[in-house]
Amino acid sequence: MADLNLPILDLSQLDQGPAAAEDFRARLREATHEVGFFYLTGTGVSPELEARLHQAALDFFALPEAEKLAIENVNSPHFRGYTRIGGERTQGKVDWREQIDIGPERTPVADGPAFNRLIGPNLWPAAQPELREVVAEWHATLSDVSRRLLRAWAEALGASPTYFDDHFGEPSTLIKIVRYPGTHEPEPQQGVGAHKDSGVLTLLWVAPGKGGLQVERDGEWVDAPPVPGAFVVNIGELLEYATGGYLRATNHRVVSPKAPDERISIPFFFNPALDKRLPLIDLPAELAARSRGVSDDPSNPIHALYGENALKSRLRAHPDVAAIHHADLVGAPA
Repeated sequence: MADLNLPILDLSQLDQGPAAAEDFRARLREATHEVGFFYLTGTGVSPELEARLHQAALDFFALPEAEKLAIENVNSPHFRGYTRIGGERTQGKVDWREQIDIGPERTPVADGPAFNRLIGPNLWPAAQPELREVVAEWHATLSDVSRRLLRAWAEALGASPTYFDDHFGEPSTLIKIVRYPGTHEPEPQQGVGAHKDSGVLTLLWVAPGKGGLQVERDGEWVDAPPVPGAFVVNIGELLEYATGGYLRATNHRVVSPKAPDERISIPFFFNPALDKRLPLIDLPAELAARSRGVSDDPSNPIHALYGENALKSRLRAHPDVAAIHHADLVGAPA
């Protein structure tokens, strides 16, 4: 454990009295100010639920190609469903992975801001009804973990513990069940390219023993292998924005495994409602003095309104879906 490149935090400290809770909040603040990534243990997520979701993921990717393509995301204007290998891009380059994207189950919205096009139903595999059940349980469990983390962050930053609850609205969540197939190429291949997450908070579950995640620290790529019983947690661009850059979203990537190995990972993204913007937190003076300002990248502007950030990300990642369903937005400013 001492050799790990990311801090390890224990969420159960919040239940161990005022001193332990304050220690957790202080470590949470420093981890996301300095690194933007950490391992989280003590979440209460059961190994049994993890095993059920892992098996459901394996079963999904083992379905016949025709079953998966029946719910391919090119059939969804809401960017839901199955993405075949090579069907997603990061910074314009092909990611070598396949996945299913699952968001809140909602009725499509016909008008309003462009980001309303992200609202709609999921696409579920007819041959695997149990996937929907285990995903619903996973969603409820990780939503609870996310809310506890955000309340701890709020207090750690000098705000009311309900700060994020008050401004989130009905959360925009996204679950991606991802398979990275092995490659025979001698050089490391792009499983997913370097990027920052566009929202607030990501909880990542990775199948045991499957490395490949790398995090940028001090200009170098460091490995972040899975830790048994822990999630890898990182903040997104919107939390950087809300703290004026005191907390910093961090570049990360996944390197493809060597064949015949494969890697299953399941990130859970917890974000505000599409039409919500997080007002800037009035940081205590000692924290504000250490703020570095929001990242300035003209090719990747950070928007205060979450829906604008989310739409920007989806249009770039899935140009085929964008071209089929959102031709009027392609080439427009993000």
